Amino acid sequence: MILKQYYLGCLAHASYLLGDEASSTAVIVDPQRDIEQYMADAERMGLQIRRVFLTHFHADFIAGHLELRDRCGATIHLGSRAKAEYAFVPMADGDVLDFLGMRLRVLETPGHTIESISILVFDLSKSATDPYAVLTGDTLFIGDVGRPDLRASLGWSANDLGAYLYDSLHEKLLPLPDETLVYPAHGAGSLCGKQLSSDTVSSLGDQRRLNYALKPMSKEEFTRLVTADQPDAPQYFTYDAILNTQERVTLDSNLEKVLQPVALEEVVRLGKEGAQILDVRDAAEFAKGHLAGSINIGLGGQYATWAGTLLDRAKPIVIIAEPGREQEAALRLGRIGFDYVRGYLAGGMTALASKPEWMRSTEQASASMIAEEMQSQDAPVLLDVRSAQEWAMKHIAGSVNIPLNRLPERIAEIPQGRRIAVHCAGGYRSSIASSILQRHGVEELVEMAGGLAAWDAARLPIV
Repeated sequence: MILKQYYLGCLAHASYLLGDEASSTAVIVDPQRDIEQYMADAERMGLQIRRVFLTHFHADFIAGHLELRDRCGATIHLGSRAKAEYAFVPMADGDVLDFLGMRLRVLETPGHTIESISILVFDLSKSATDPYAVLTGDTLFIGDVGRPDLRASLGWSANDLGAYLYDSLHEKLLPLPDETLVYPAHGAGSLCGKQLSSDTVSSLGDQRRLNYALKPMSKEEFTRLVTADQPDAPQYFTYDAILNTQERVTLDSNLEKVLQPVALEEVVRLGKEGAQILDVRDAAEFAKGHLAGSINIGLGGQYATWAGTLLDRAKPIVIIAEPGREQEAALRLGRIGFDYVRGYLAGGMTALASKPEWMRSTEQASASMIAEEMQSQDAPVLLDVRSAQEWAMKHIAGSVNIPLNRLPERIAEIPQGRRIAVHCAGGYRSSIASSILQRHGVEELVEMAGGLAAWDAARLPIV
């Protein structure tokens, strides 16, 4: 029996290949939309991908179940409460798939979503009664549990799903042996919970002892606890959850259509007509020079999550990238279902060499320089674009907190005629924020290089 975990850091997403060597069968669980790694590994292991499971309809990424169906002929399996446009095999509580050396048993574990399932994995060479592992999807994480408040727009209340989640944990998962390995669908950085561990596997015994949400408490206490202080969910979450239930275009066919070079003049014209010009270069390069009106979301950070948070999926996107990275930029947008890409700027930033009047730059200053400027009579407004929770833990005295995900809707709160000094934790989000502010006509702008980490390193005062 083979169990291989694939971890996609930018989306904090874990997917799995379950292999049975004796029957040359592979089962993929919660695949990302780009499926080449599963295909390559299955071929190398001498396996055929015959089945694909979704533990639930994911909200934060588009799963690759249709891609595996079309490429490999894989049968799709969903929980028995799932409803989808495509053909699938509904799996009820206790349903079993037996292979020569491996057994999979489904547990219906609603709570994060109503159709959520977990999958018990038995290595039959070791035991047919004690599971080797359980793939918990978004029901149980390492250090946390799945949030029950993401389906409000689809008619489910957080309290109702929280009660289901409590029962799923206490009636289905906690009775399993302590030695059972827990493999979730997400890790630290995911917005599907509030304090996920950076570990990607644990034992159920360790989770029983260490996970705050598994401590003895009533169902009402549990529901209050797991619904409190959850991070804001991006608007694209509901869109992705619905898209995962639908028949749709596959990633390869869409990339073939959208990866087209676009001349500079056409990019500018598209921008004037409402297209979103997405510059995916590093923040430092963007600051040196960029096309006026472009928004910077760099490939080096949580690119897909911030693109899904700040871009409008209904408006076309034109990519500006370092030559050779255009496909990566479009592919990672495709992972969250943002397929409306019109192409990429032909030649990248070299296309702007003869058009300096179309260029803008962003002033950057060190933490010490910002601190000195804050003491002057014309001190700038210090804008902190970290989350409200981060700001509450520590911040610079006198700073104004407008979280990045709220900045476009709160742009009117930015003082006119004042110099704005923007910072975040390390510089990634402040570059995004600076590009948004410039798009809205804020020109008196300086970005604090290195963010709050640089302020700390300079031993400057913190509240």
